[in-house]
Amino acid sequence: MEIRTHKLFGIGCLLLVIAPTAPAQQPFTSVAEEVNRKVVKLFGAGGFKGLPSYGSGILISPKGHILTCNNHILSSTDLRVHLYDGRFYHAKVLFREPELDVAVCKIDDEVDSLPHFDFAKSAAQPMAEVGDWLLAFSNCFHIATRDEPMTVQRGVVAAMAELRGRRGVFDAAFSGEVYFIDGIVCNPGAAGGPVTNRKGELLGVLGRELKSTQTDTWINYAIPIQAKADIQREEGKTVKIDMAAFVKESIEGKYRQSDPNKAKKDKGGYHGIILVANAVGATPPYVEEIMPGSPAAQAGLRPDDLVVYLDGELVPSIRLFRDVMRQVGPGQEVTLEIQRVNRLLTVKLKLGDQPKEKASK
Repeated sequence: MEIRTHKLFGIGCLLLVIAPTAPAQQPFTSVAEEVNRKVVKLFGAGGFKGLPSYGSGILISPKGHILTCNNHILSSTDLRVHLYDGRFYHAKVLFREPELDVAVCKIDDEVDSLPHFDFAKSAAQPMAEVGDWLLAFSNCFHIATRDEPMTVQRGVVAAMAELRGRRGVFDAAFSGEVYFIDGIVCNPGAAGGPVTNRKGELLGVLGRELKSTQTDTWINYAIPIQAKADIQREEGKTVKIDMAAFVKESIEGKYRQSDPNKAKKDKGGYHGIILVANAVGATPPYVEEIMPGSPAAQAGLRPDDLVVYLDGELVPSIRLFRDVMRQVGPGQEVTLEIQRVNRLLTVKLKLGDQPKEKASK
């Protein structure tokens, strides 16, 4: 802080000038170069119409394990990874945790000695505080491929509070405390990128594009790497999991996902509707694919249709749609009201017998 005396219009005035803090004045070129080596560009396909087919990820092991946001691009059968030096690989999703809104992927090749964040060490550090200076790295707007560097944006932690966000008609999967950032960092393709401090130490994971449920304005946030969530196991038990444990168990191949419907099989009739990936807690039942020759194909259903009502009952989520359809047996008919572009259509669907070799989703 410095004090200066000035004369304004002949009147002596005492002006108090607060100089910028030293960290904000320091160049961060070397930090950006170091972090960029630990960040990857992800390319896949989306299940939701209008969402980008690219994203960002964080290397968390020398063998190519990647932490990213649990978003739509992971549903691709051709997930690709571009490294900082131009190498590119295919990758596979190992585990997802919707309650934390993160996932761990793995480069589908033998790699070693990749630059990476020591996640356990980072998670053991104290959380950032309001006013702390930070950097956000991402492949927003598909700005980078192969060896091109990622976008770097500087900001501060503006606030820390529970996340109350929404995209379209579904709420955000994670509702714990997040870093709200004074900067436009949650752009298309940014989800899954790292947020670091001025030293390049990992603080959080950039979230997806969401609007506040309170103000209906776009929000910019990151999920802290110390985040925790209550998850439901298949046997009905609720346990608390933190991101460090999720990362560790995922790398070891031991993580148990929190999807209570994972072990269930459809017991109802066959319809032939394949829905988009159930990536969040209340994903709407959008149609991703229709099996050829199935009852759904004969009824005229198409990809990108949104199921709104089932026999007159609102079905706002994939889980509810599947729960209802399990109660409908072969030979029975249901009435679906679907949204196709900007029209609402009524479709009669008569279910068949489940195929012997492969059950429908």
